[in-house]
Amino acid sequence: MRWNPRTLTILWRGLPILALLLVGGYALGQPAESFDAFIAALRVDATARGIARATFDAGMAGVTPDPAVIGAMRREPEYGKPFAAYLAGLVSPGHIATGQQKYAQWASTLHAIEAQYGVDGAVLVSVWGIESSFGEAHDRWDVFRSLATLAQAHFQHPLFRNELLSALTILQQGRIPRQQFLGSWAGAMGQPQFLPSSYLNYAVDFDGDGRADIWTSVPDVLASIANYLHKFGWQAGVPWGFEVVAPKGFDYRTSRGMIQEWTNRGFKRADGLAFPRAGDAILFFPSGAAGPAFLITGNFVVIKQYNNSDAYALAVGELSDRIHGLGPIRAAWPENDFQPSRNERIALQRKLADLGYKVAEFNGHLDFDLRDNIREVEQRYGMIADGYPSRALLERMGVRAP
Repeated sequence: MRWNPRTLTILWRGLPILALLLVGGYALGQPAESFDAFIAALRVDATARGIARATFDAGMAGVTPDPAVIGAMRREPEYGKPFAAYLAGLVSPGHIATGQQKYAQWASTLHAIEAQYGVDGAVLVSVWGIESSFGEAHDRWDVFRSLATLAQAHFQHPLFRNELLSALTILQQGRIPRQQFLGSWAGAMGQPQFLPSSYLNYAVDFDGDGRADIWTSVPDVLASIANYLHKFGWQAGVPWGFEVVAPKGFDYRTSRGMIQEWTNRGFKRADGLAFPRAGDAILFFPSGAAGPAFLITGNFVVIKQYNNSDAYALAVGELSDRIHGLGPIRAAWPENDFQPSRNERIALQRKLADLGYKVAEFNGHLDFDLRDNIREVEQRYGMIADGYPSRALLERMGVRAP
């Protein structure tokens, strides 16, 4: 899975979504320059990009480093949160009820957006609800100050420096007044929580008022989310996936196949409904074979482009199902649902690399190729080959977090 800067745009509100917030190396670089020197060098880069002096001065006026941003960035994300607790926080009765109400309220707009972009309206409402509580949550961090703080600290360099230049580009183009540049501590803006570069690339003026307003215009918010997912390959008419019941005696090493192949193998949807007639799917056990099982489609992977987290994508999928009136996940989550910490995941990736498996980035994210690698290792140790990085597997492999 390709690393996506959008993953850093999650709200810092103590929501369970924090569990998989950061995707790159977590080291915070030491600033090699004073803040004044940083601003002077940034001005040179901005000028080279065509940013006018007046725009630069307006954007950076009074900006100083924000120690609270550095404090937020240093916090250890809650990678080890059990799936049941994570989902309970995002797919709560309140979120379901509000999601259904918003889905009905904006039905005509959602229908028009779906006709243009092909993305299920309930998925759009789910992302909206998870990102900003359907627009009710409002960040008050100054975007320029947050981005400047992170850029000068060389965190994920040059990501935040480039995002700061993108923010200046937005200001130069007159898309947003300076006072409206409010967002999260990581510089994510508006109800869909877009970084400035995502705003430039994906924000949509769907209400026709002349500007893409992801702060106050619900049509623009929903269409911008749809445009993002569409451009990352959303397949119209394809569900995100389904909870399934695996047949007894199934060989868990088998993880991929066409829908018809899964049917022939004896898999059934947990809700008793029929599978679609075409398409392919990956078998996914978030908490091992003892917990719920899912067949997930390419659209699940597209949701992960919005936030590179299996738990996030599953929350979006389940909430969209509930908005459509479908039932909850039926299988019980294991009582002792071990989920490795971020450091444990990185250590596991390094161990897999030592064993000769291809690991693109040591970032703590286990894509479905790596889960297939884990299946092979589990098979070698005589364990259930379900692709789940259990505590027993980590101990058997000698994985130790630093």
